[in-house]
Amino acid sequence: MRNSSTHTFHIPVMGLAFTIDTPVKVAKFGISSVISIIEDQLIEQMRKVICKNENLSYIEIPVTEDDNRAKRITAYINLMNTVVNRQIEDIKKEDFETGATIKQYFEMLPDDSETRQLYNTMLLSTGEEKHILQHKLKELIVAGSIDVNIMTKLDKANYDTDGNELPTEYSDAMAALRGYANSDVKSSIIFSAGLNPRLYAYCEAFKDFYPNEEGVINKKIILKVSDYRSALIQGKYLAKKGLWVSEFRIESGINCGGHAFISNGTPLGPILEDFKNKRTELFEELYTDCSNAINLLGKLPFKTKPILKITAQGGIGTAGENEFMMDYYDLDATGWGSPFLLVPEATNVDDETLTKLVEAKKDDYYLSNASPLGVPFNNLKNTTSDQQRMARILKNRPGSPCYKKFLSMNKEFTDKPICTASREYQNLKIKQLKADITDDVELAKEIEKVIEKDCLCEGLGASALLKNDAELSHKLSAVTICPGPNLAYFSGVFSLRQMVDHIYGRVNVLNKLHRPNVFVNELQLYIDYYKKELSKKIVSISNKEQSYFITFKDNLLKGIDYYNSKCNEIHKKGTDACDQMTKQLNEFRNLLQSYSIEDLLAKEPMFKANN
Repeated sequence: MRNSSTHTFHIPVMGLAFTIDTPVKVAKFGISSVISIIEDQLIEQMRKVICKNENLSYIEIPVTEDDNRAKRITAYINLMNTVVNRQIEDIKKEDFETGATIKQYFEMLPDDSETRQLYNTMLLSTGEEKHILQHKLKELIVAGSIDVNIMTKLDKANYDTDGNELPTEYSDAMAALRGYANSDVKSSIIFSAGLNPRLYAYCEAFKDFYPNEEGVINKKIILKVSDYRSALIQGKYLAKKGLWVSEFRIESGINCGGHAFISNGTPLGPILEDFKNKRTELFEELYTDCSNAINLLGKLPFKTKPILKITAQGGIGTAGENEFMMDYYDLDATGWGSPFLLVPEATNVDDETLTKLVEAKKDDYYLSNASPLGVPFNNLKNTTSDQQRMARILKNRPGSPCYKKFLSMNKEFTDKPICTASREYQNLKIKQLKADITDDVELAKEIEKVIEKDCLCEGLGASALLKNDAELSHKLSAVTICPGPNLAYFSGVFSLRQMVDHIYGRVNVLNKLHRPNVFVNELQLYIDYYKKELSKKIVSISNKEQSYFITFKDNLLKGIDYYNSKCNEIHKKGTDACDQMTKQLNEFRNLLQSYSIEDLLAKEPMFKANN
């Protein structure tokens, strides 16, 4: 039985807007969620929306105000904290009546939590005992955490009105961190997309990232990582600055929403096994480094050893999968993202896009090259953003007007960085290609790569504005959405209660499409990616690329062996399910062995390794 008055899952950050106000929708039920704090213009617009909805005064923080980006973020987080605290106080004043929010709070908790069991006991009690238990239950009500996310790669420099570059601390990620650090919320910041040394070092400037007089860290650090090595490197970097990592959030490199940071083909199961086996070693090494650094810096020490949580997310779709990951890998929680895009009570998806998600088929979810970051990006076909992109191409005006510039990182043609999805960049690049390439077929291929890039700053933010009838940014209404491929197995619009009950196994909201185990699904995605990327090298491949693909294939084969060895445990001795999984794994092995670099080198005379 878990001793918890909150939940064993969290809702990860989704896009710029889809979870931008999720805390004010779900935190009152003890559910933790994550917002992106990169897009301060959207944040300011949503602050106005929430103030109106909550009958609170709104005073604009204009772009002309000094440090406006950080101030907007601080004001928004403080607003959400105020609203959520008020919601919790209101719930505690309620009677335990049918339909009351207080009853929903307890009835959505995991069945095996002590708090839920106490609630069940209260329902069967009478008289004074019932009143005593109700009072005790109200004391156990806590809000879900209002967590924030910074994608560490999004850290471009900013400029003043005269075009002069501002100091480092005014860069996008640095200002966002300052905005969070100056807020009054007690929660966590999630750093995703890898180590950013200057951003991590900037945490040292804020006392809330260190233990206070009670030994408590008010603002915790969570690292989203792809494997154990990344966790150790980043964790030690922070620990040697006296900064404790409170959680490592392990995400599938390919079976996720948004950007897919695909590494070397090692699937999720073996990665989780690595953390399970080395968890104590990881804690002790980081704790030693962190404690030593705190002493050297003269900071207040921990009163007791801090907690190090290990969580996982990416493609989990059933209560059985969730339970296996929690129990076998000794996880503290799991993340459920894309399915909540179908829950209007929790996320911001406009009506047209929601309909597309409900009606989408498996093939409508795909891994694209639409992101200006140059990282594979999970996408949905035929979104209004994609329609807009194609319409611009047909008008011979490819690319987007670039207003927000959060992804302006390319200096190929300009002194100041511009975005590869911008009209400016695509026009310049296409002119260059036309001047350099004479073969029409090759030219068309290269141009297609350029014009596939889409504006994410506007597209990933529009949905929240449409849903809340807010003023559209630059009158742009096209929506980009980035669901993980796991959403193919969910069809419909669900209530928050339905989705939570699905996670805990009280109902099943999956559609009728045959759904393999989460680990099998991920392997399929990796194999498809391997085949697609290898086929691009049919004409020429470097030694470095050849080594990468050999390692990638080897890791997939090791993953297949691993899952074969764990099949009975995954399916809890379910013979039929295990036999089916074994059959799928053997098919994967045969496929990989028949599709290799060695075979291509032997069969294709044009396919050659080169230096």
